[in-house]
Amino acid sequence: MIKDLIYTLKNVFGWVTTVHPIGKKFARRLLMIAAISVLFLYLISNCWAWFFLKLFVLLAIFTAFFFRNPERKTRINADEIISPADGKILSIKTEGDKDKIVIRIFLSIFDVHIQRSPVKGKITDTKYIPGSFLFANNKGADKNERNITKILTTNKKEFIVEQITGAIARRIECFVKPKETVEAGQRIGIIYFGSQVALHVPKSVKIICKEGQKVEGGLTTIGLLK
Repeated sequence: MIKDLIYTLKNVFGWVTTVHPIGKKFARRLLMIAAISVLFLYLISNCWAWFFLKLFVLLAIFTAFFFRNPERKTRINADEIISPADGKILSIKTEGDKDKIVIRIFLSIFDVHIQRSPVKGKITDTKYIPGSFLFANNKGADKNERNITKILTTNKKEFIVEQITGAIARRIECFVKPKETVEAGQRIGIIYFGSQVALHVPKSVKIICKEGQKVEGGLTTIGLLK
């Protein structure tokens, strides 16, 4: 409980950092709506004008907070695998592909929503798959809209980062393309609002994280190459 509280406070109050361009865009739109609303409502009711001004300003601040894009220095050894996202680990298990272990991470609206490469390697494929919009912490989230990014390391180990939408999240962006080389911790995408990220790792990987654990993208080591 105490660790969860510290993690939340760190995310809520420790975000004085850069904001992703899409966050700035949404915040500007909200402030513009606030200004227009005040101009019209001020003629009708001064009370309502100030209410809507405060509401939209708070929404703009929250939007900037949500789309924060922190700089992180990833320092890992060659055999370490880092978390591709911030959030809470929902499950660690073998699913469809028996040769891989799937680590599912739930991202709340208070988590950083930038996704990062878990290893150094080359992008071999990116694929967008349409789907539904169930809650990202739901077991049926594997039917949701998603984007799959495959990364191959120099020792021919394949890792897959799966960006999954949620009931609120309706858009995924992928920053990388096939044949592009990425460093561990490099930004590879973003999901708007609450969502889920699934990391598929080779079964030979030694998992050192556990279900229910809070992780930070580009910082938390979640596994080791044997």
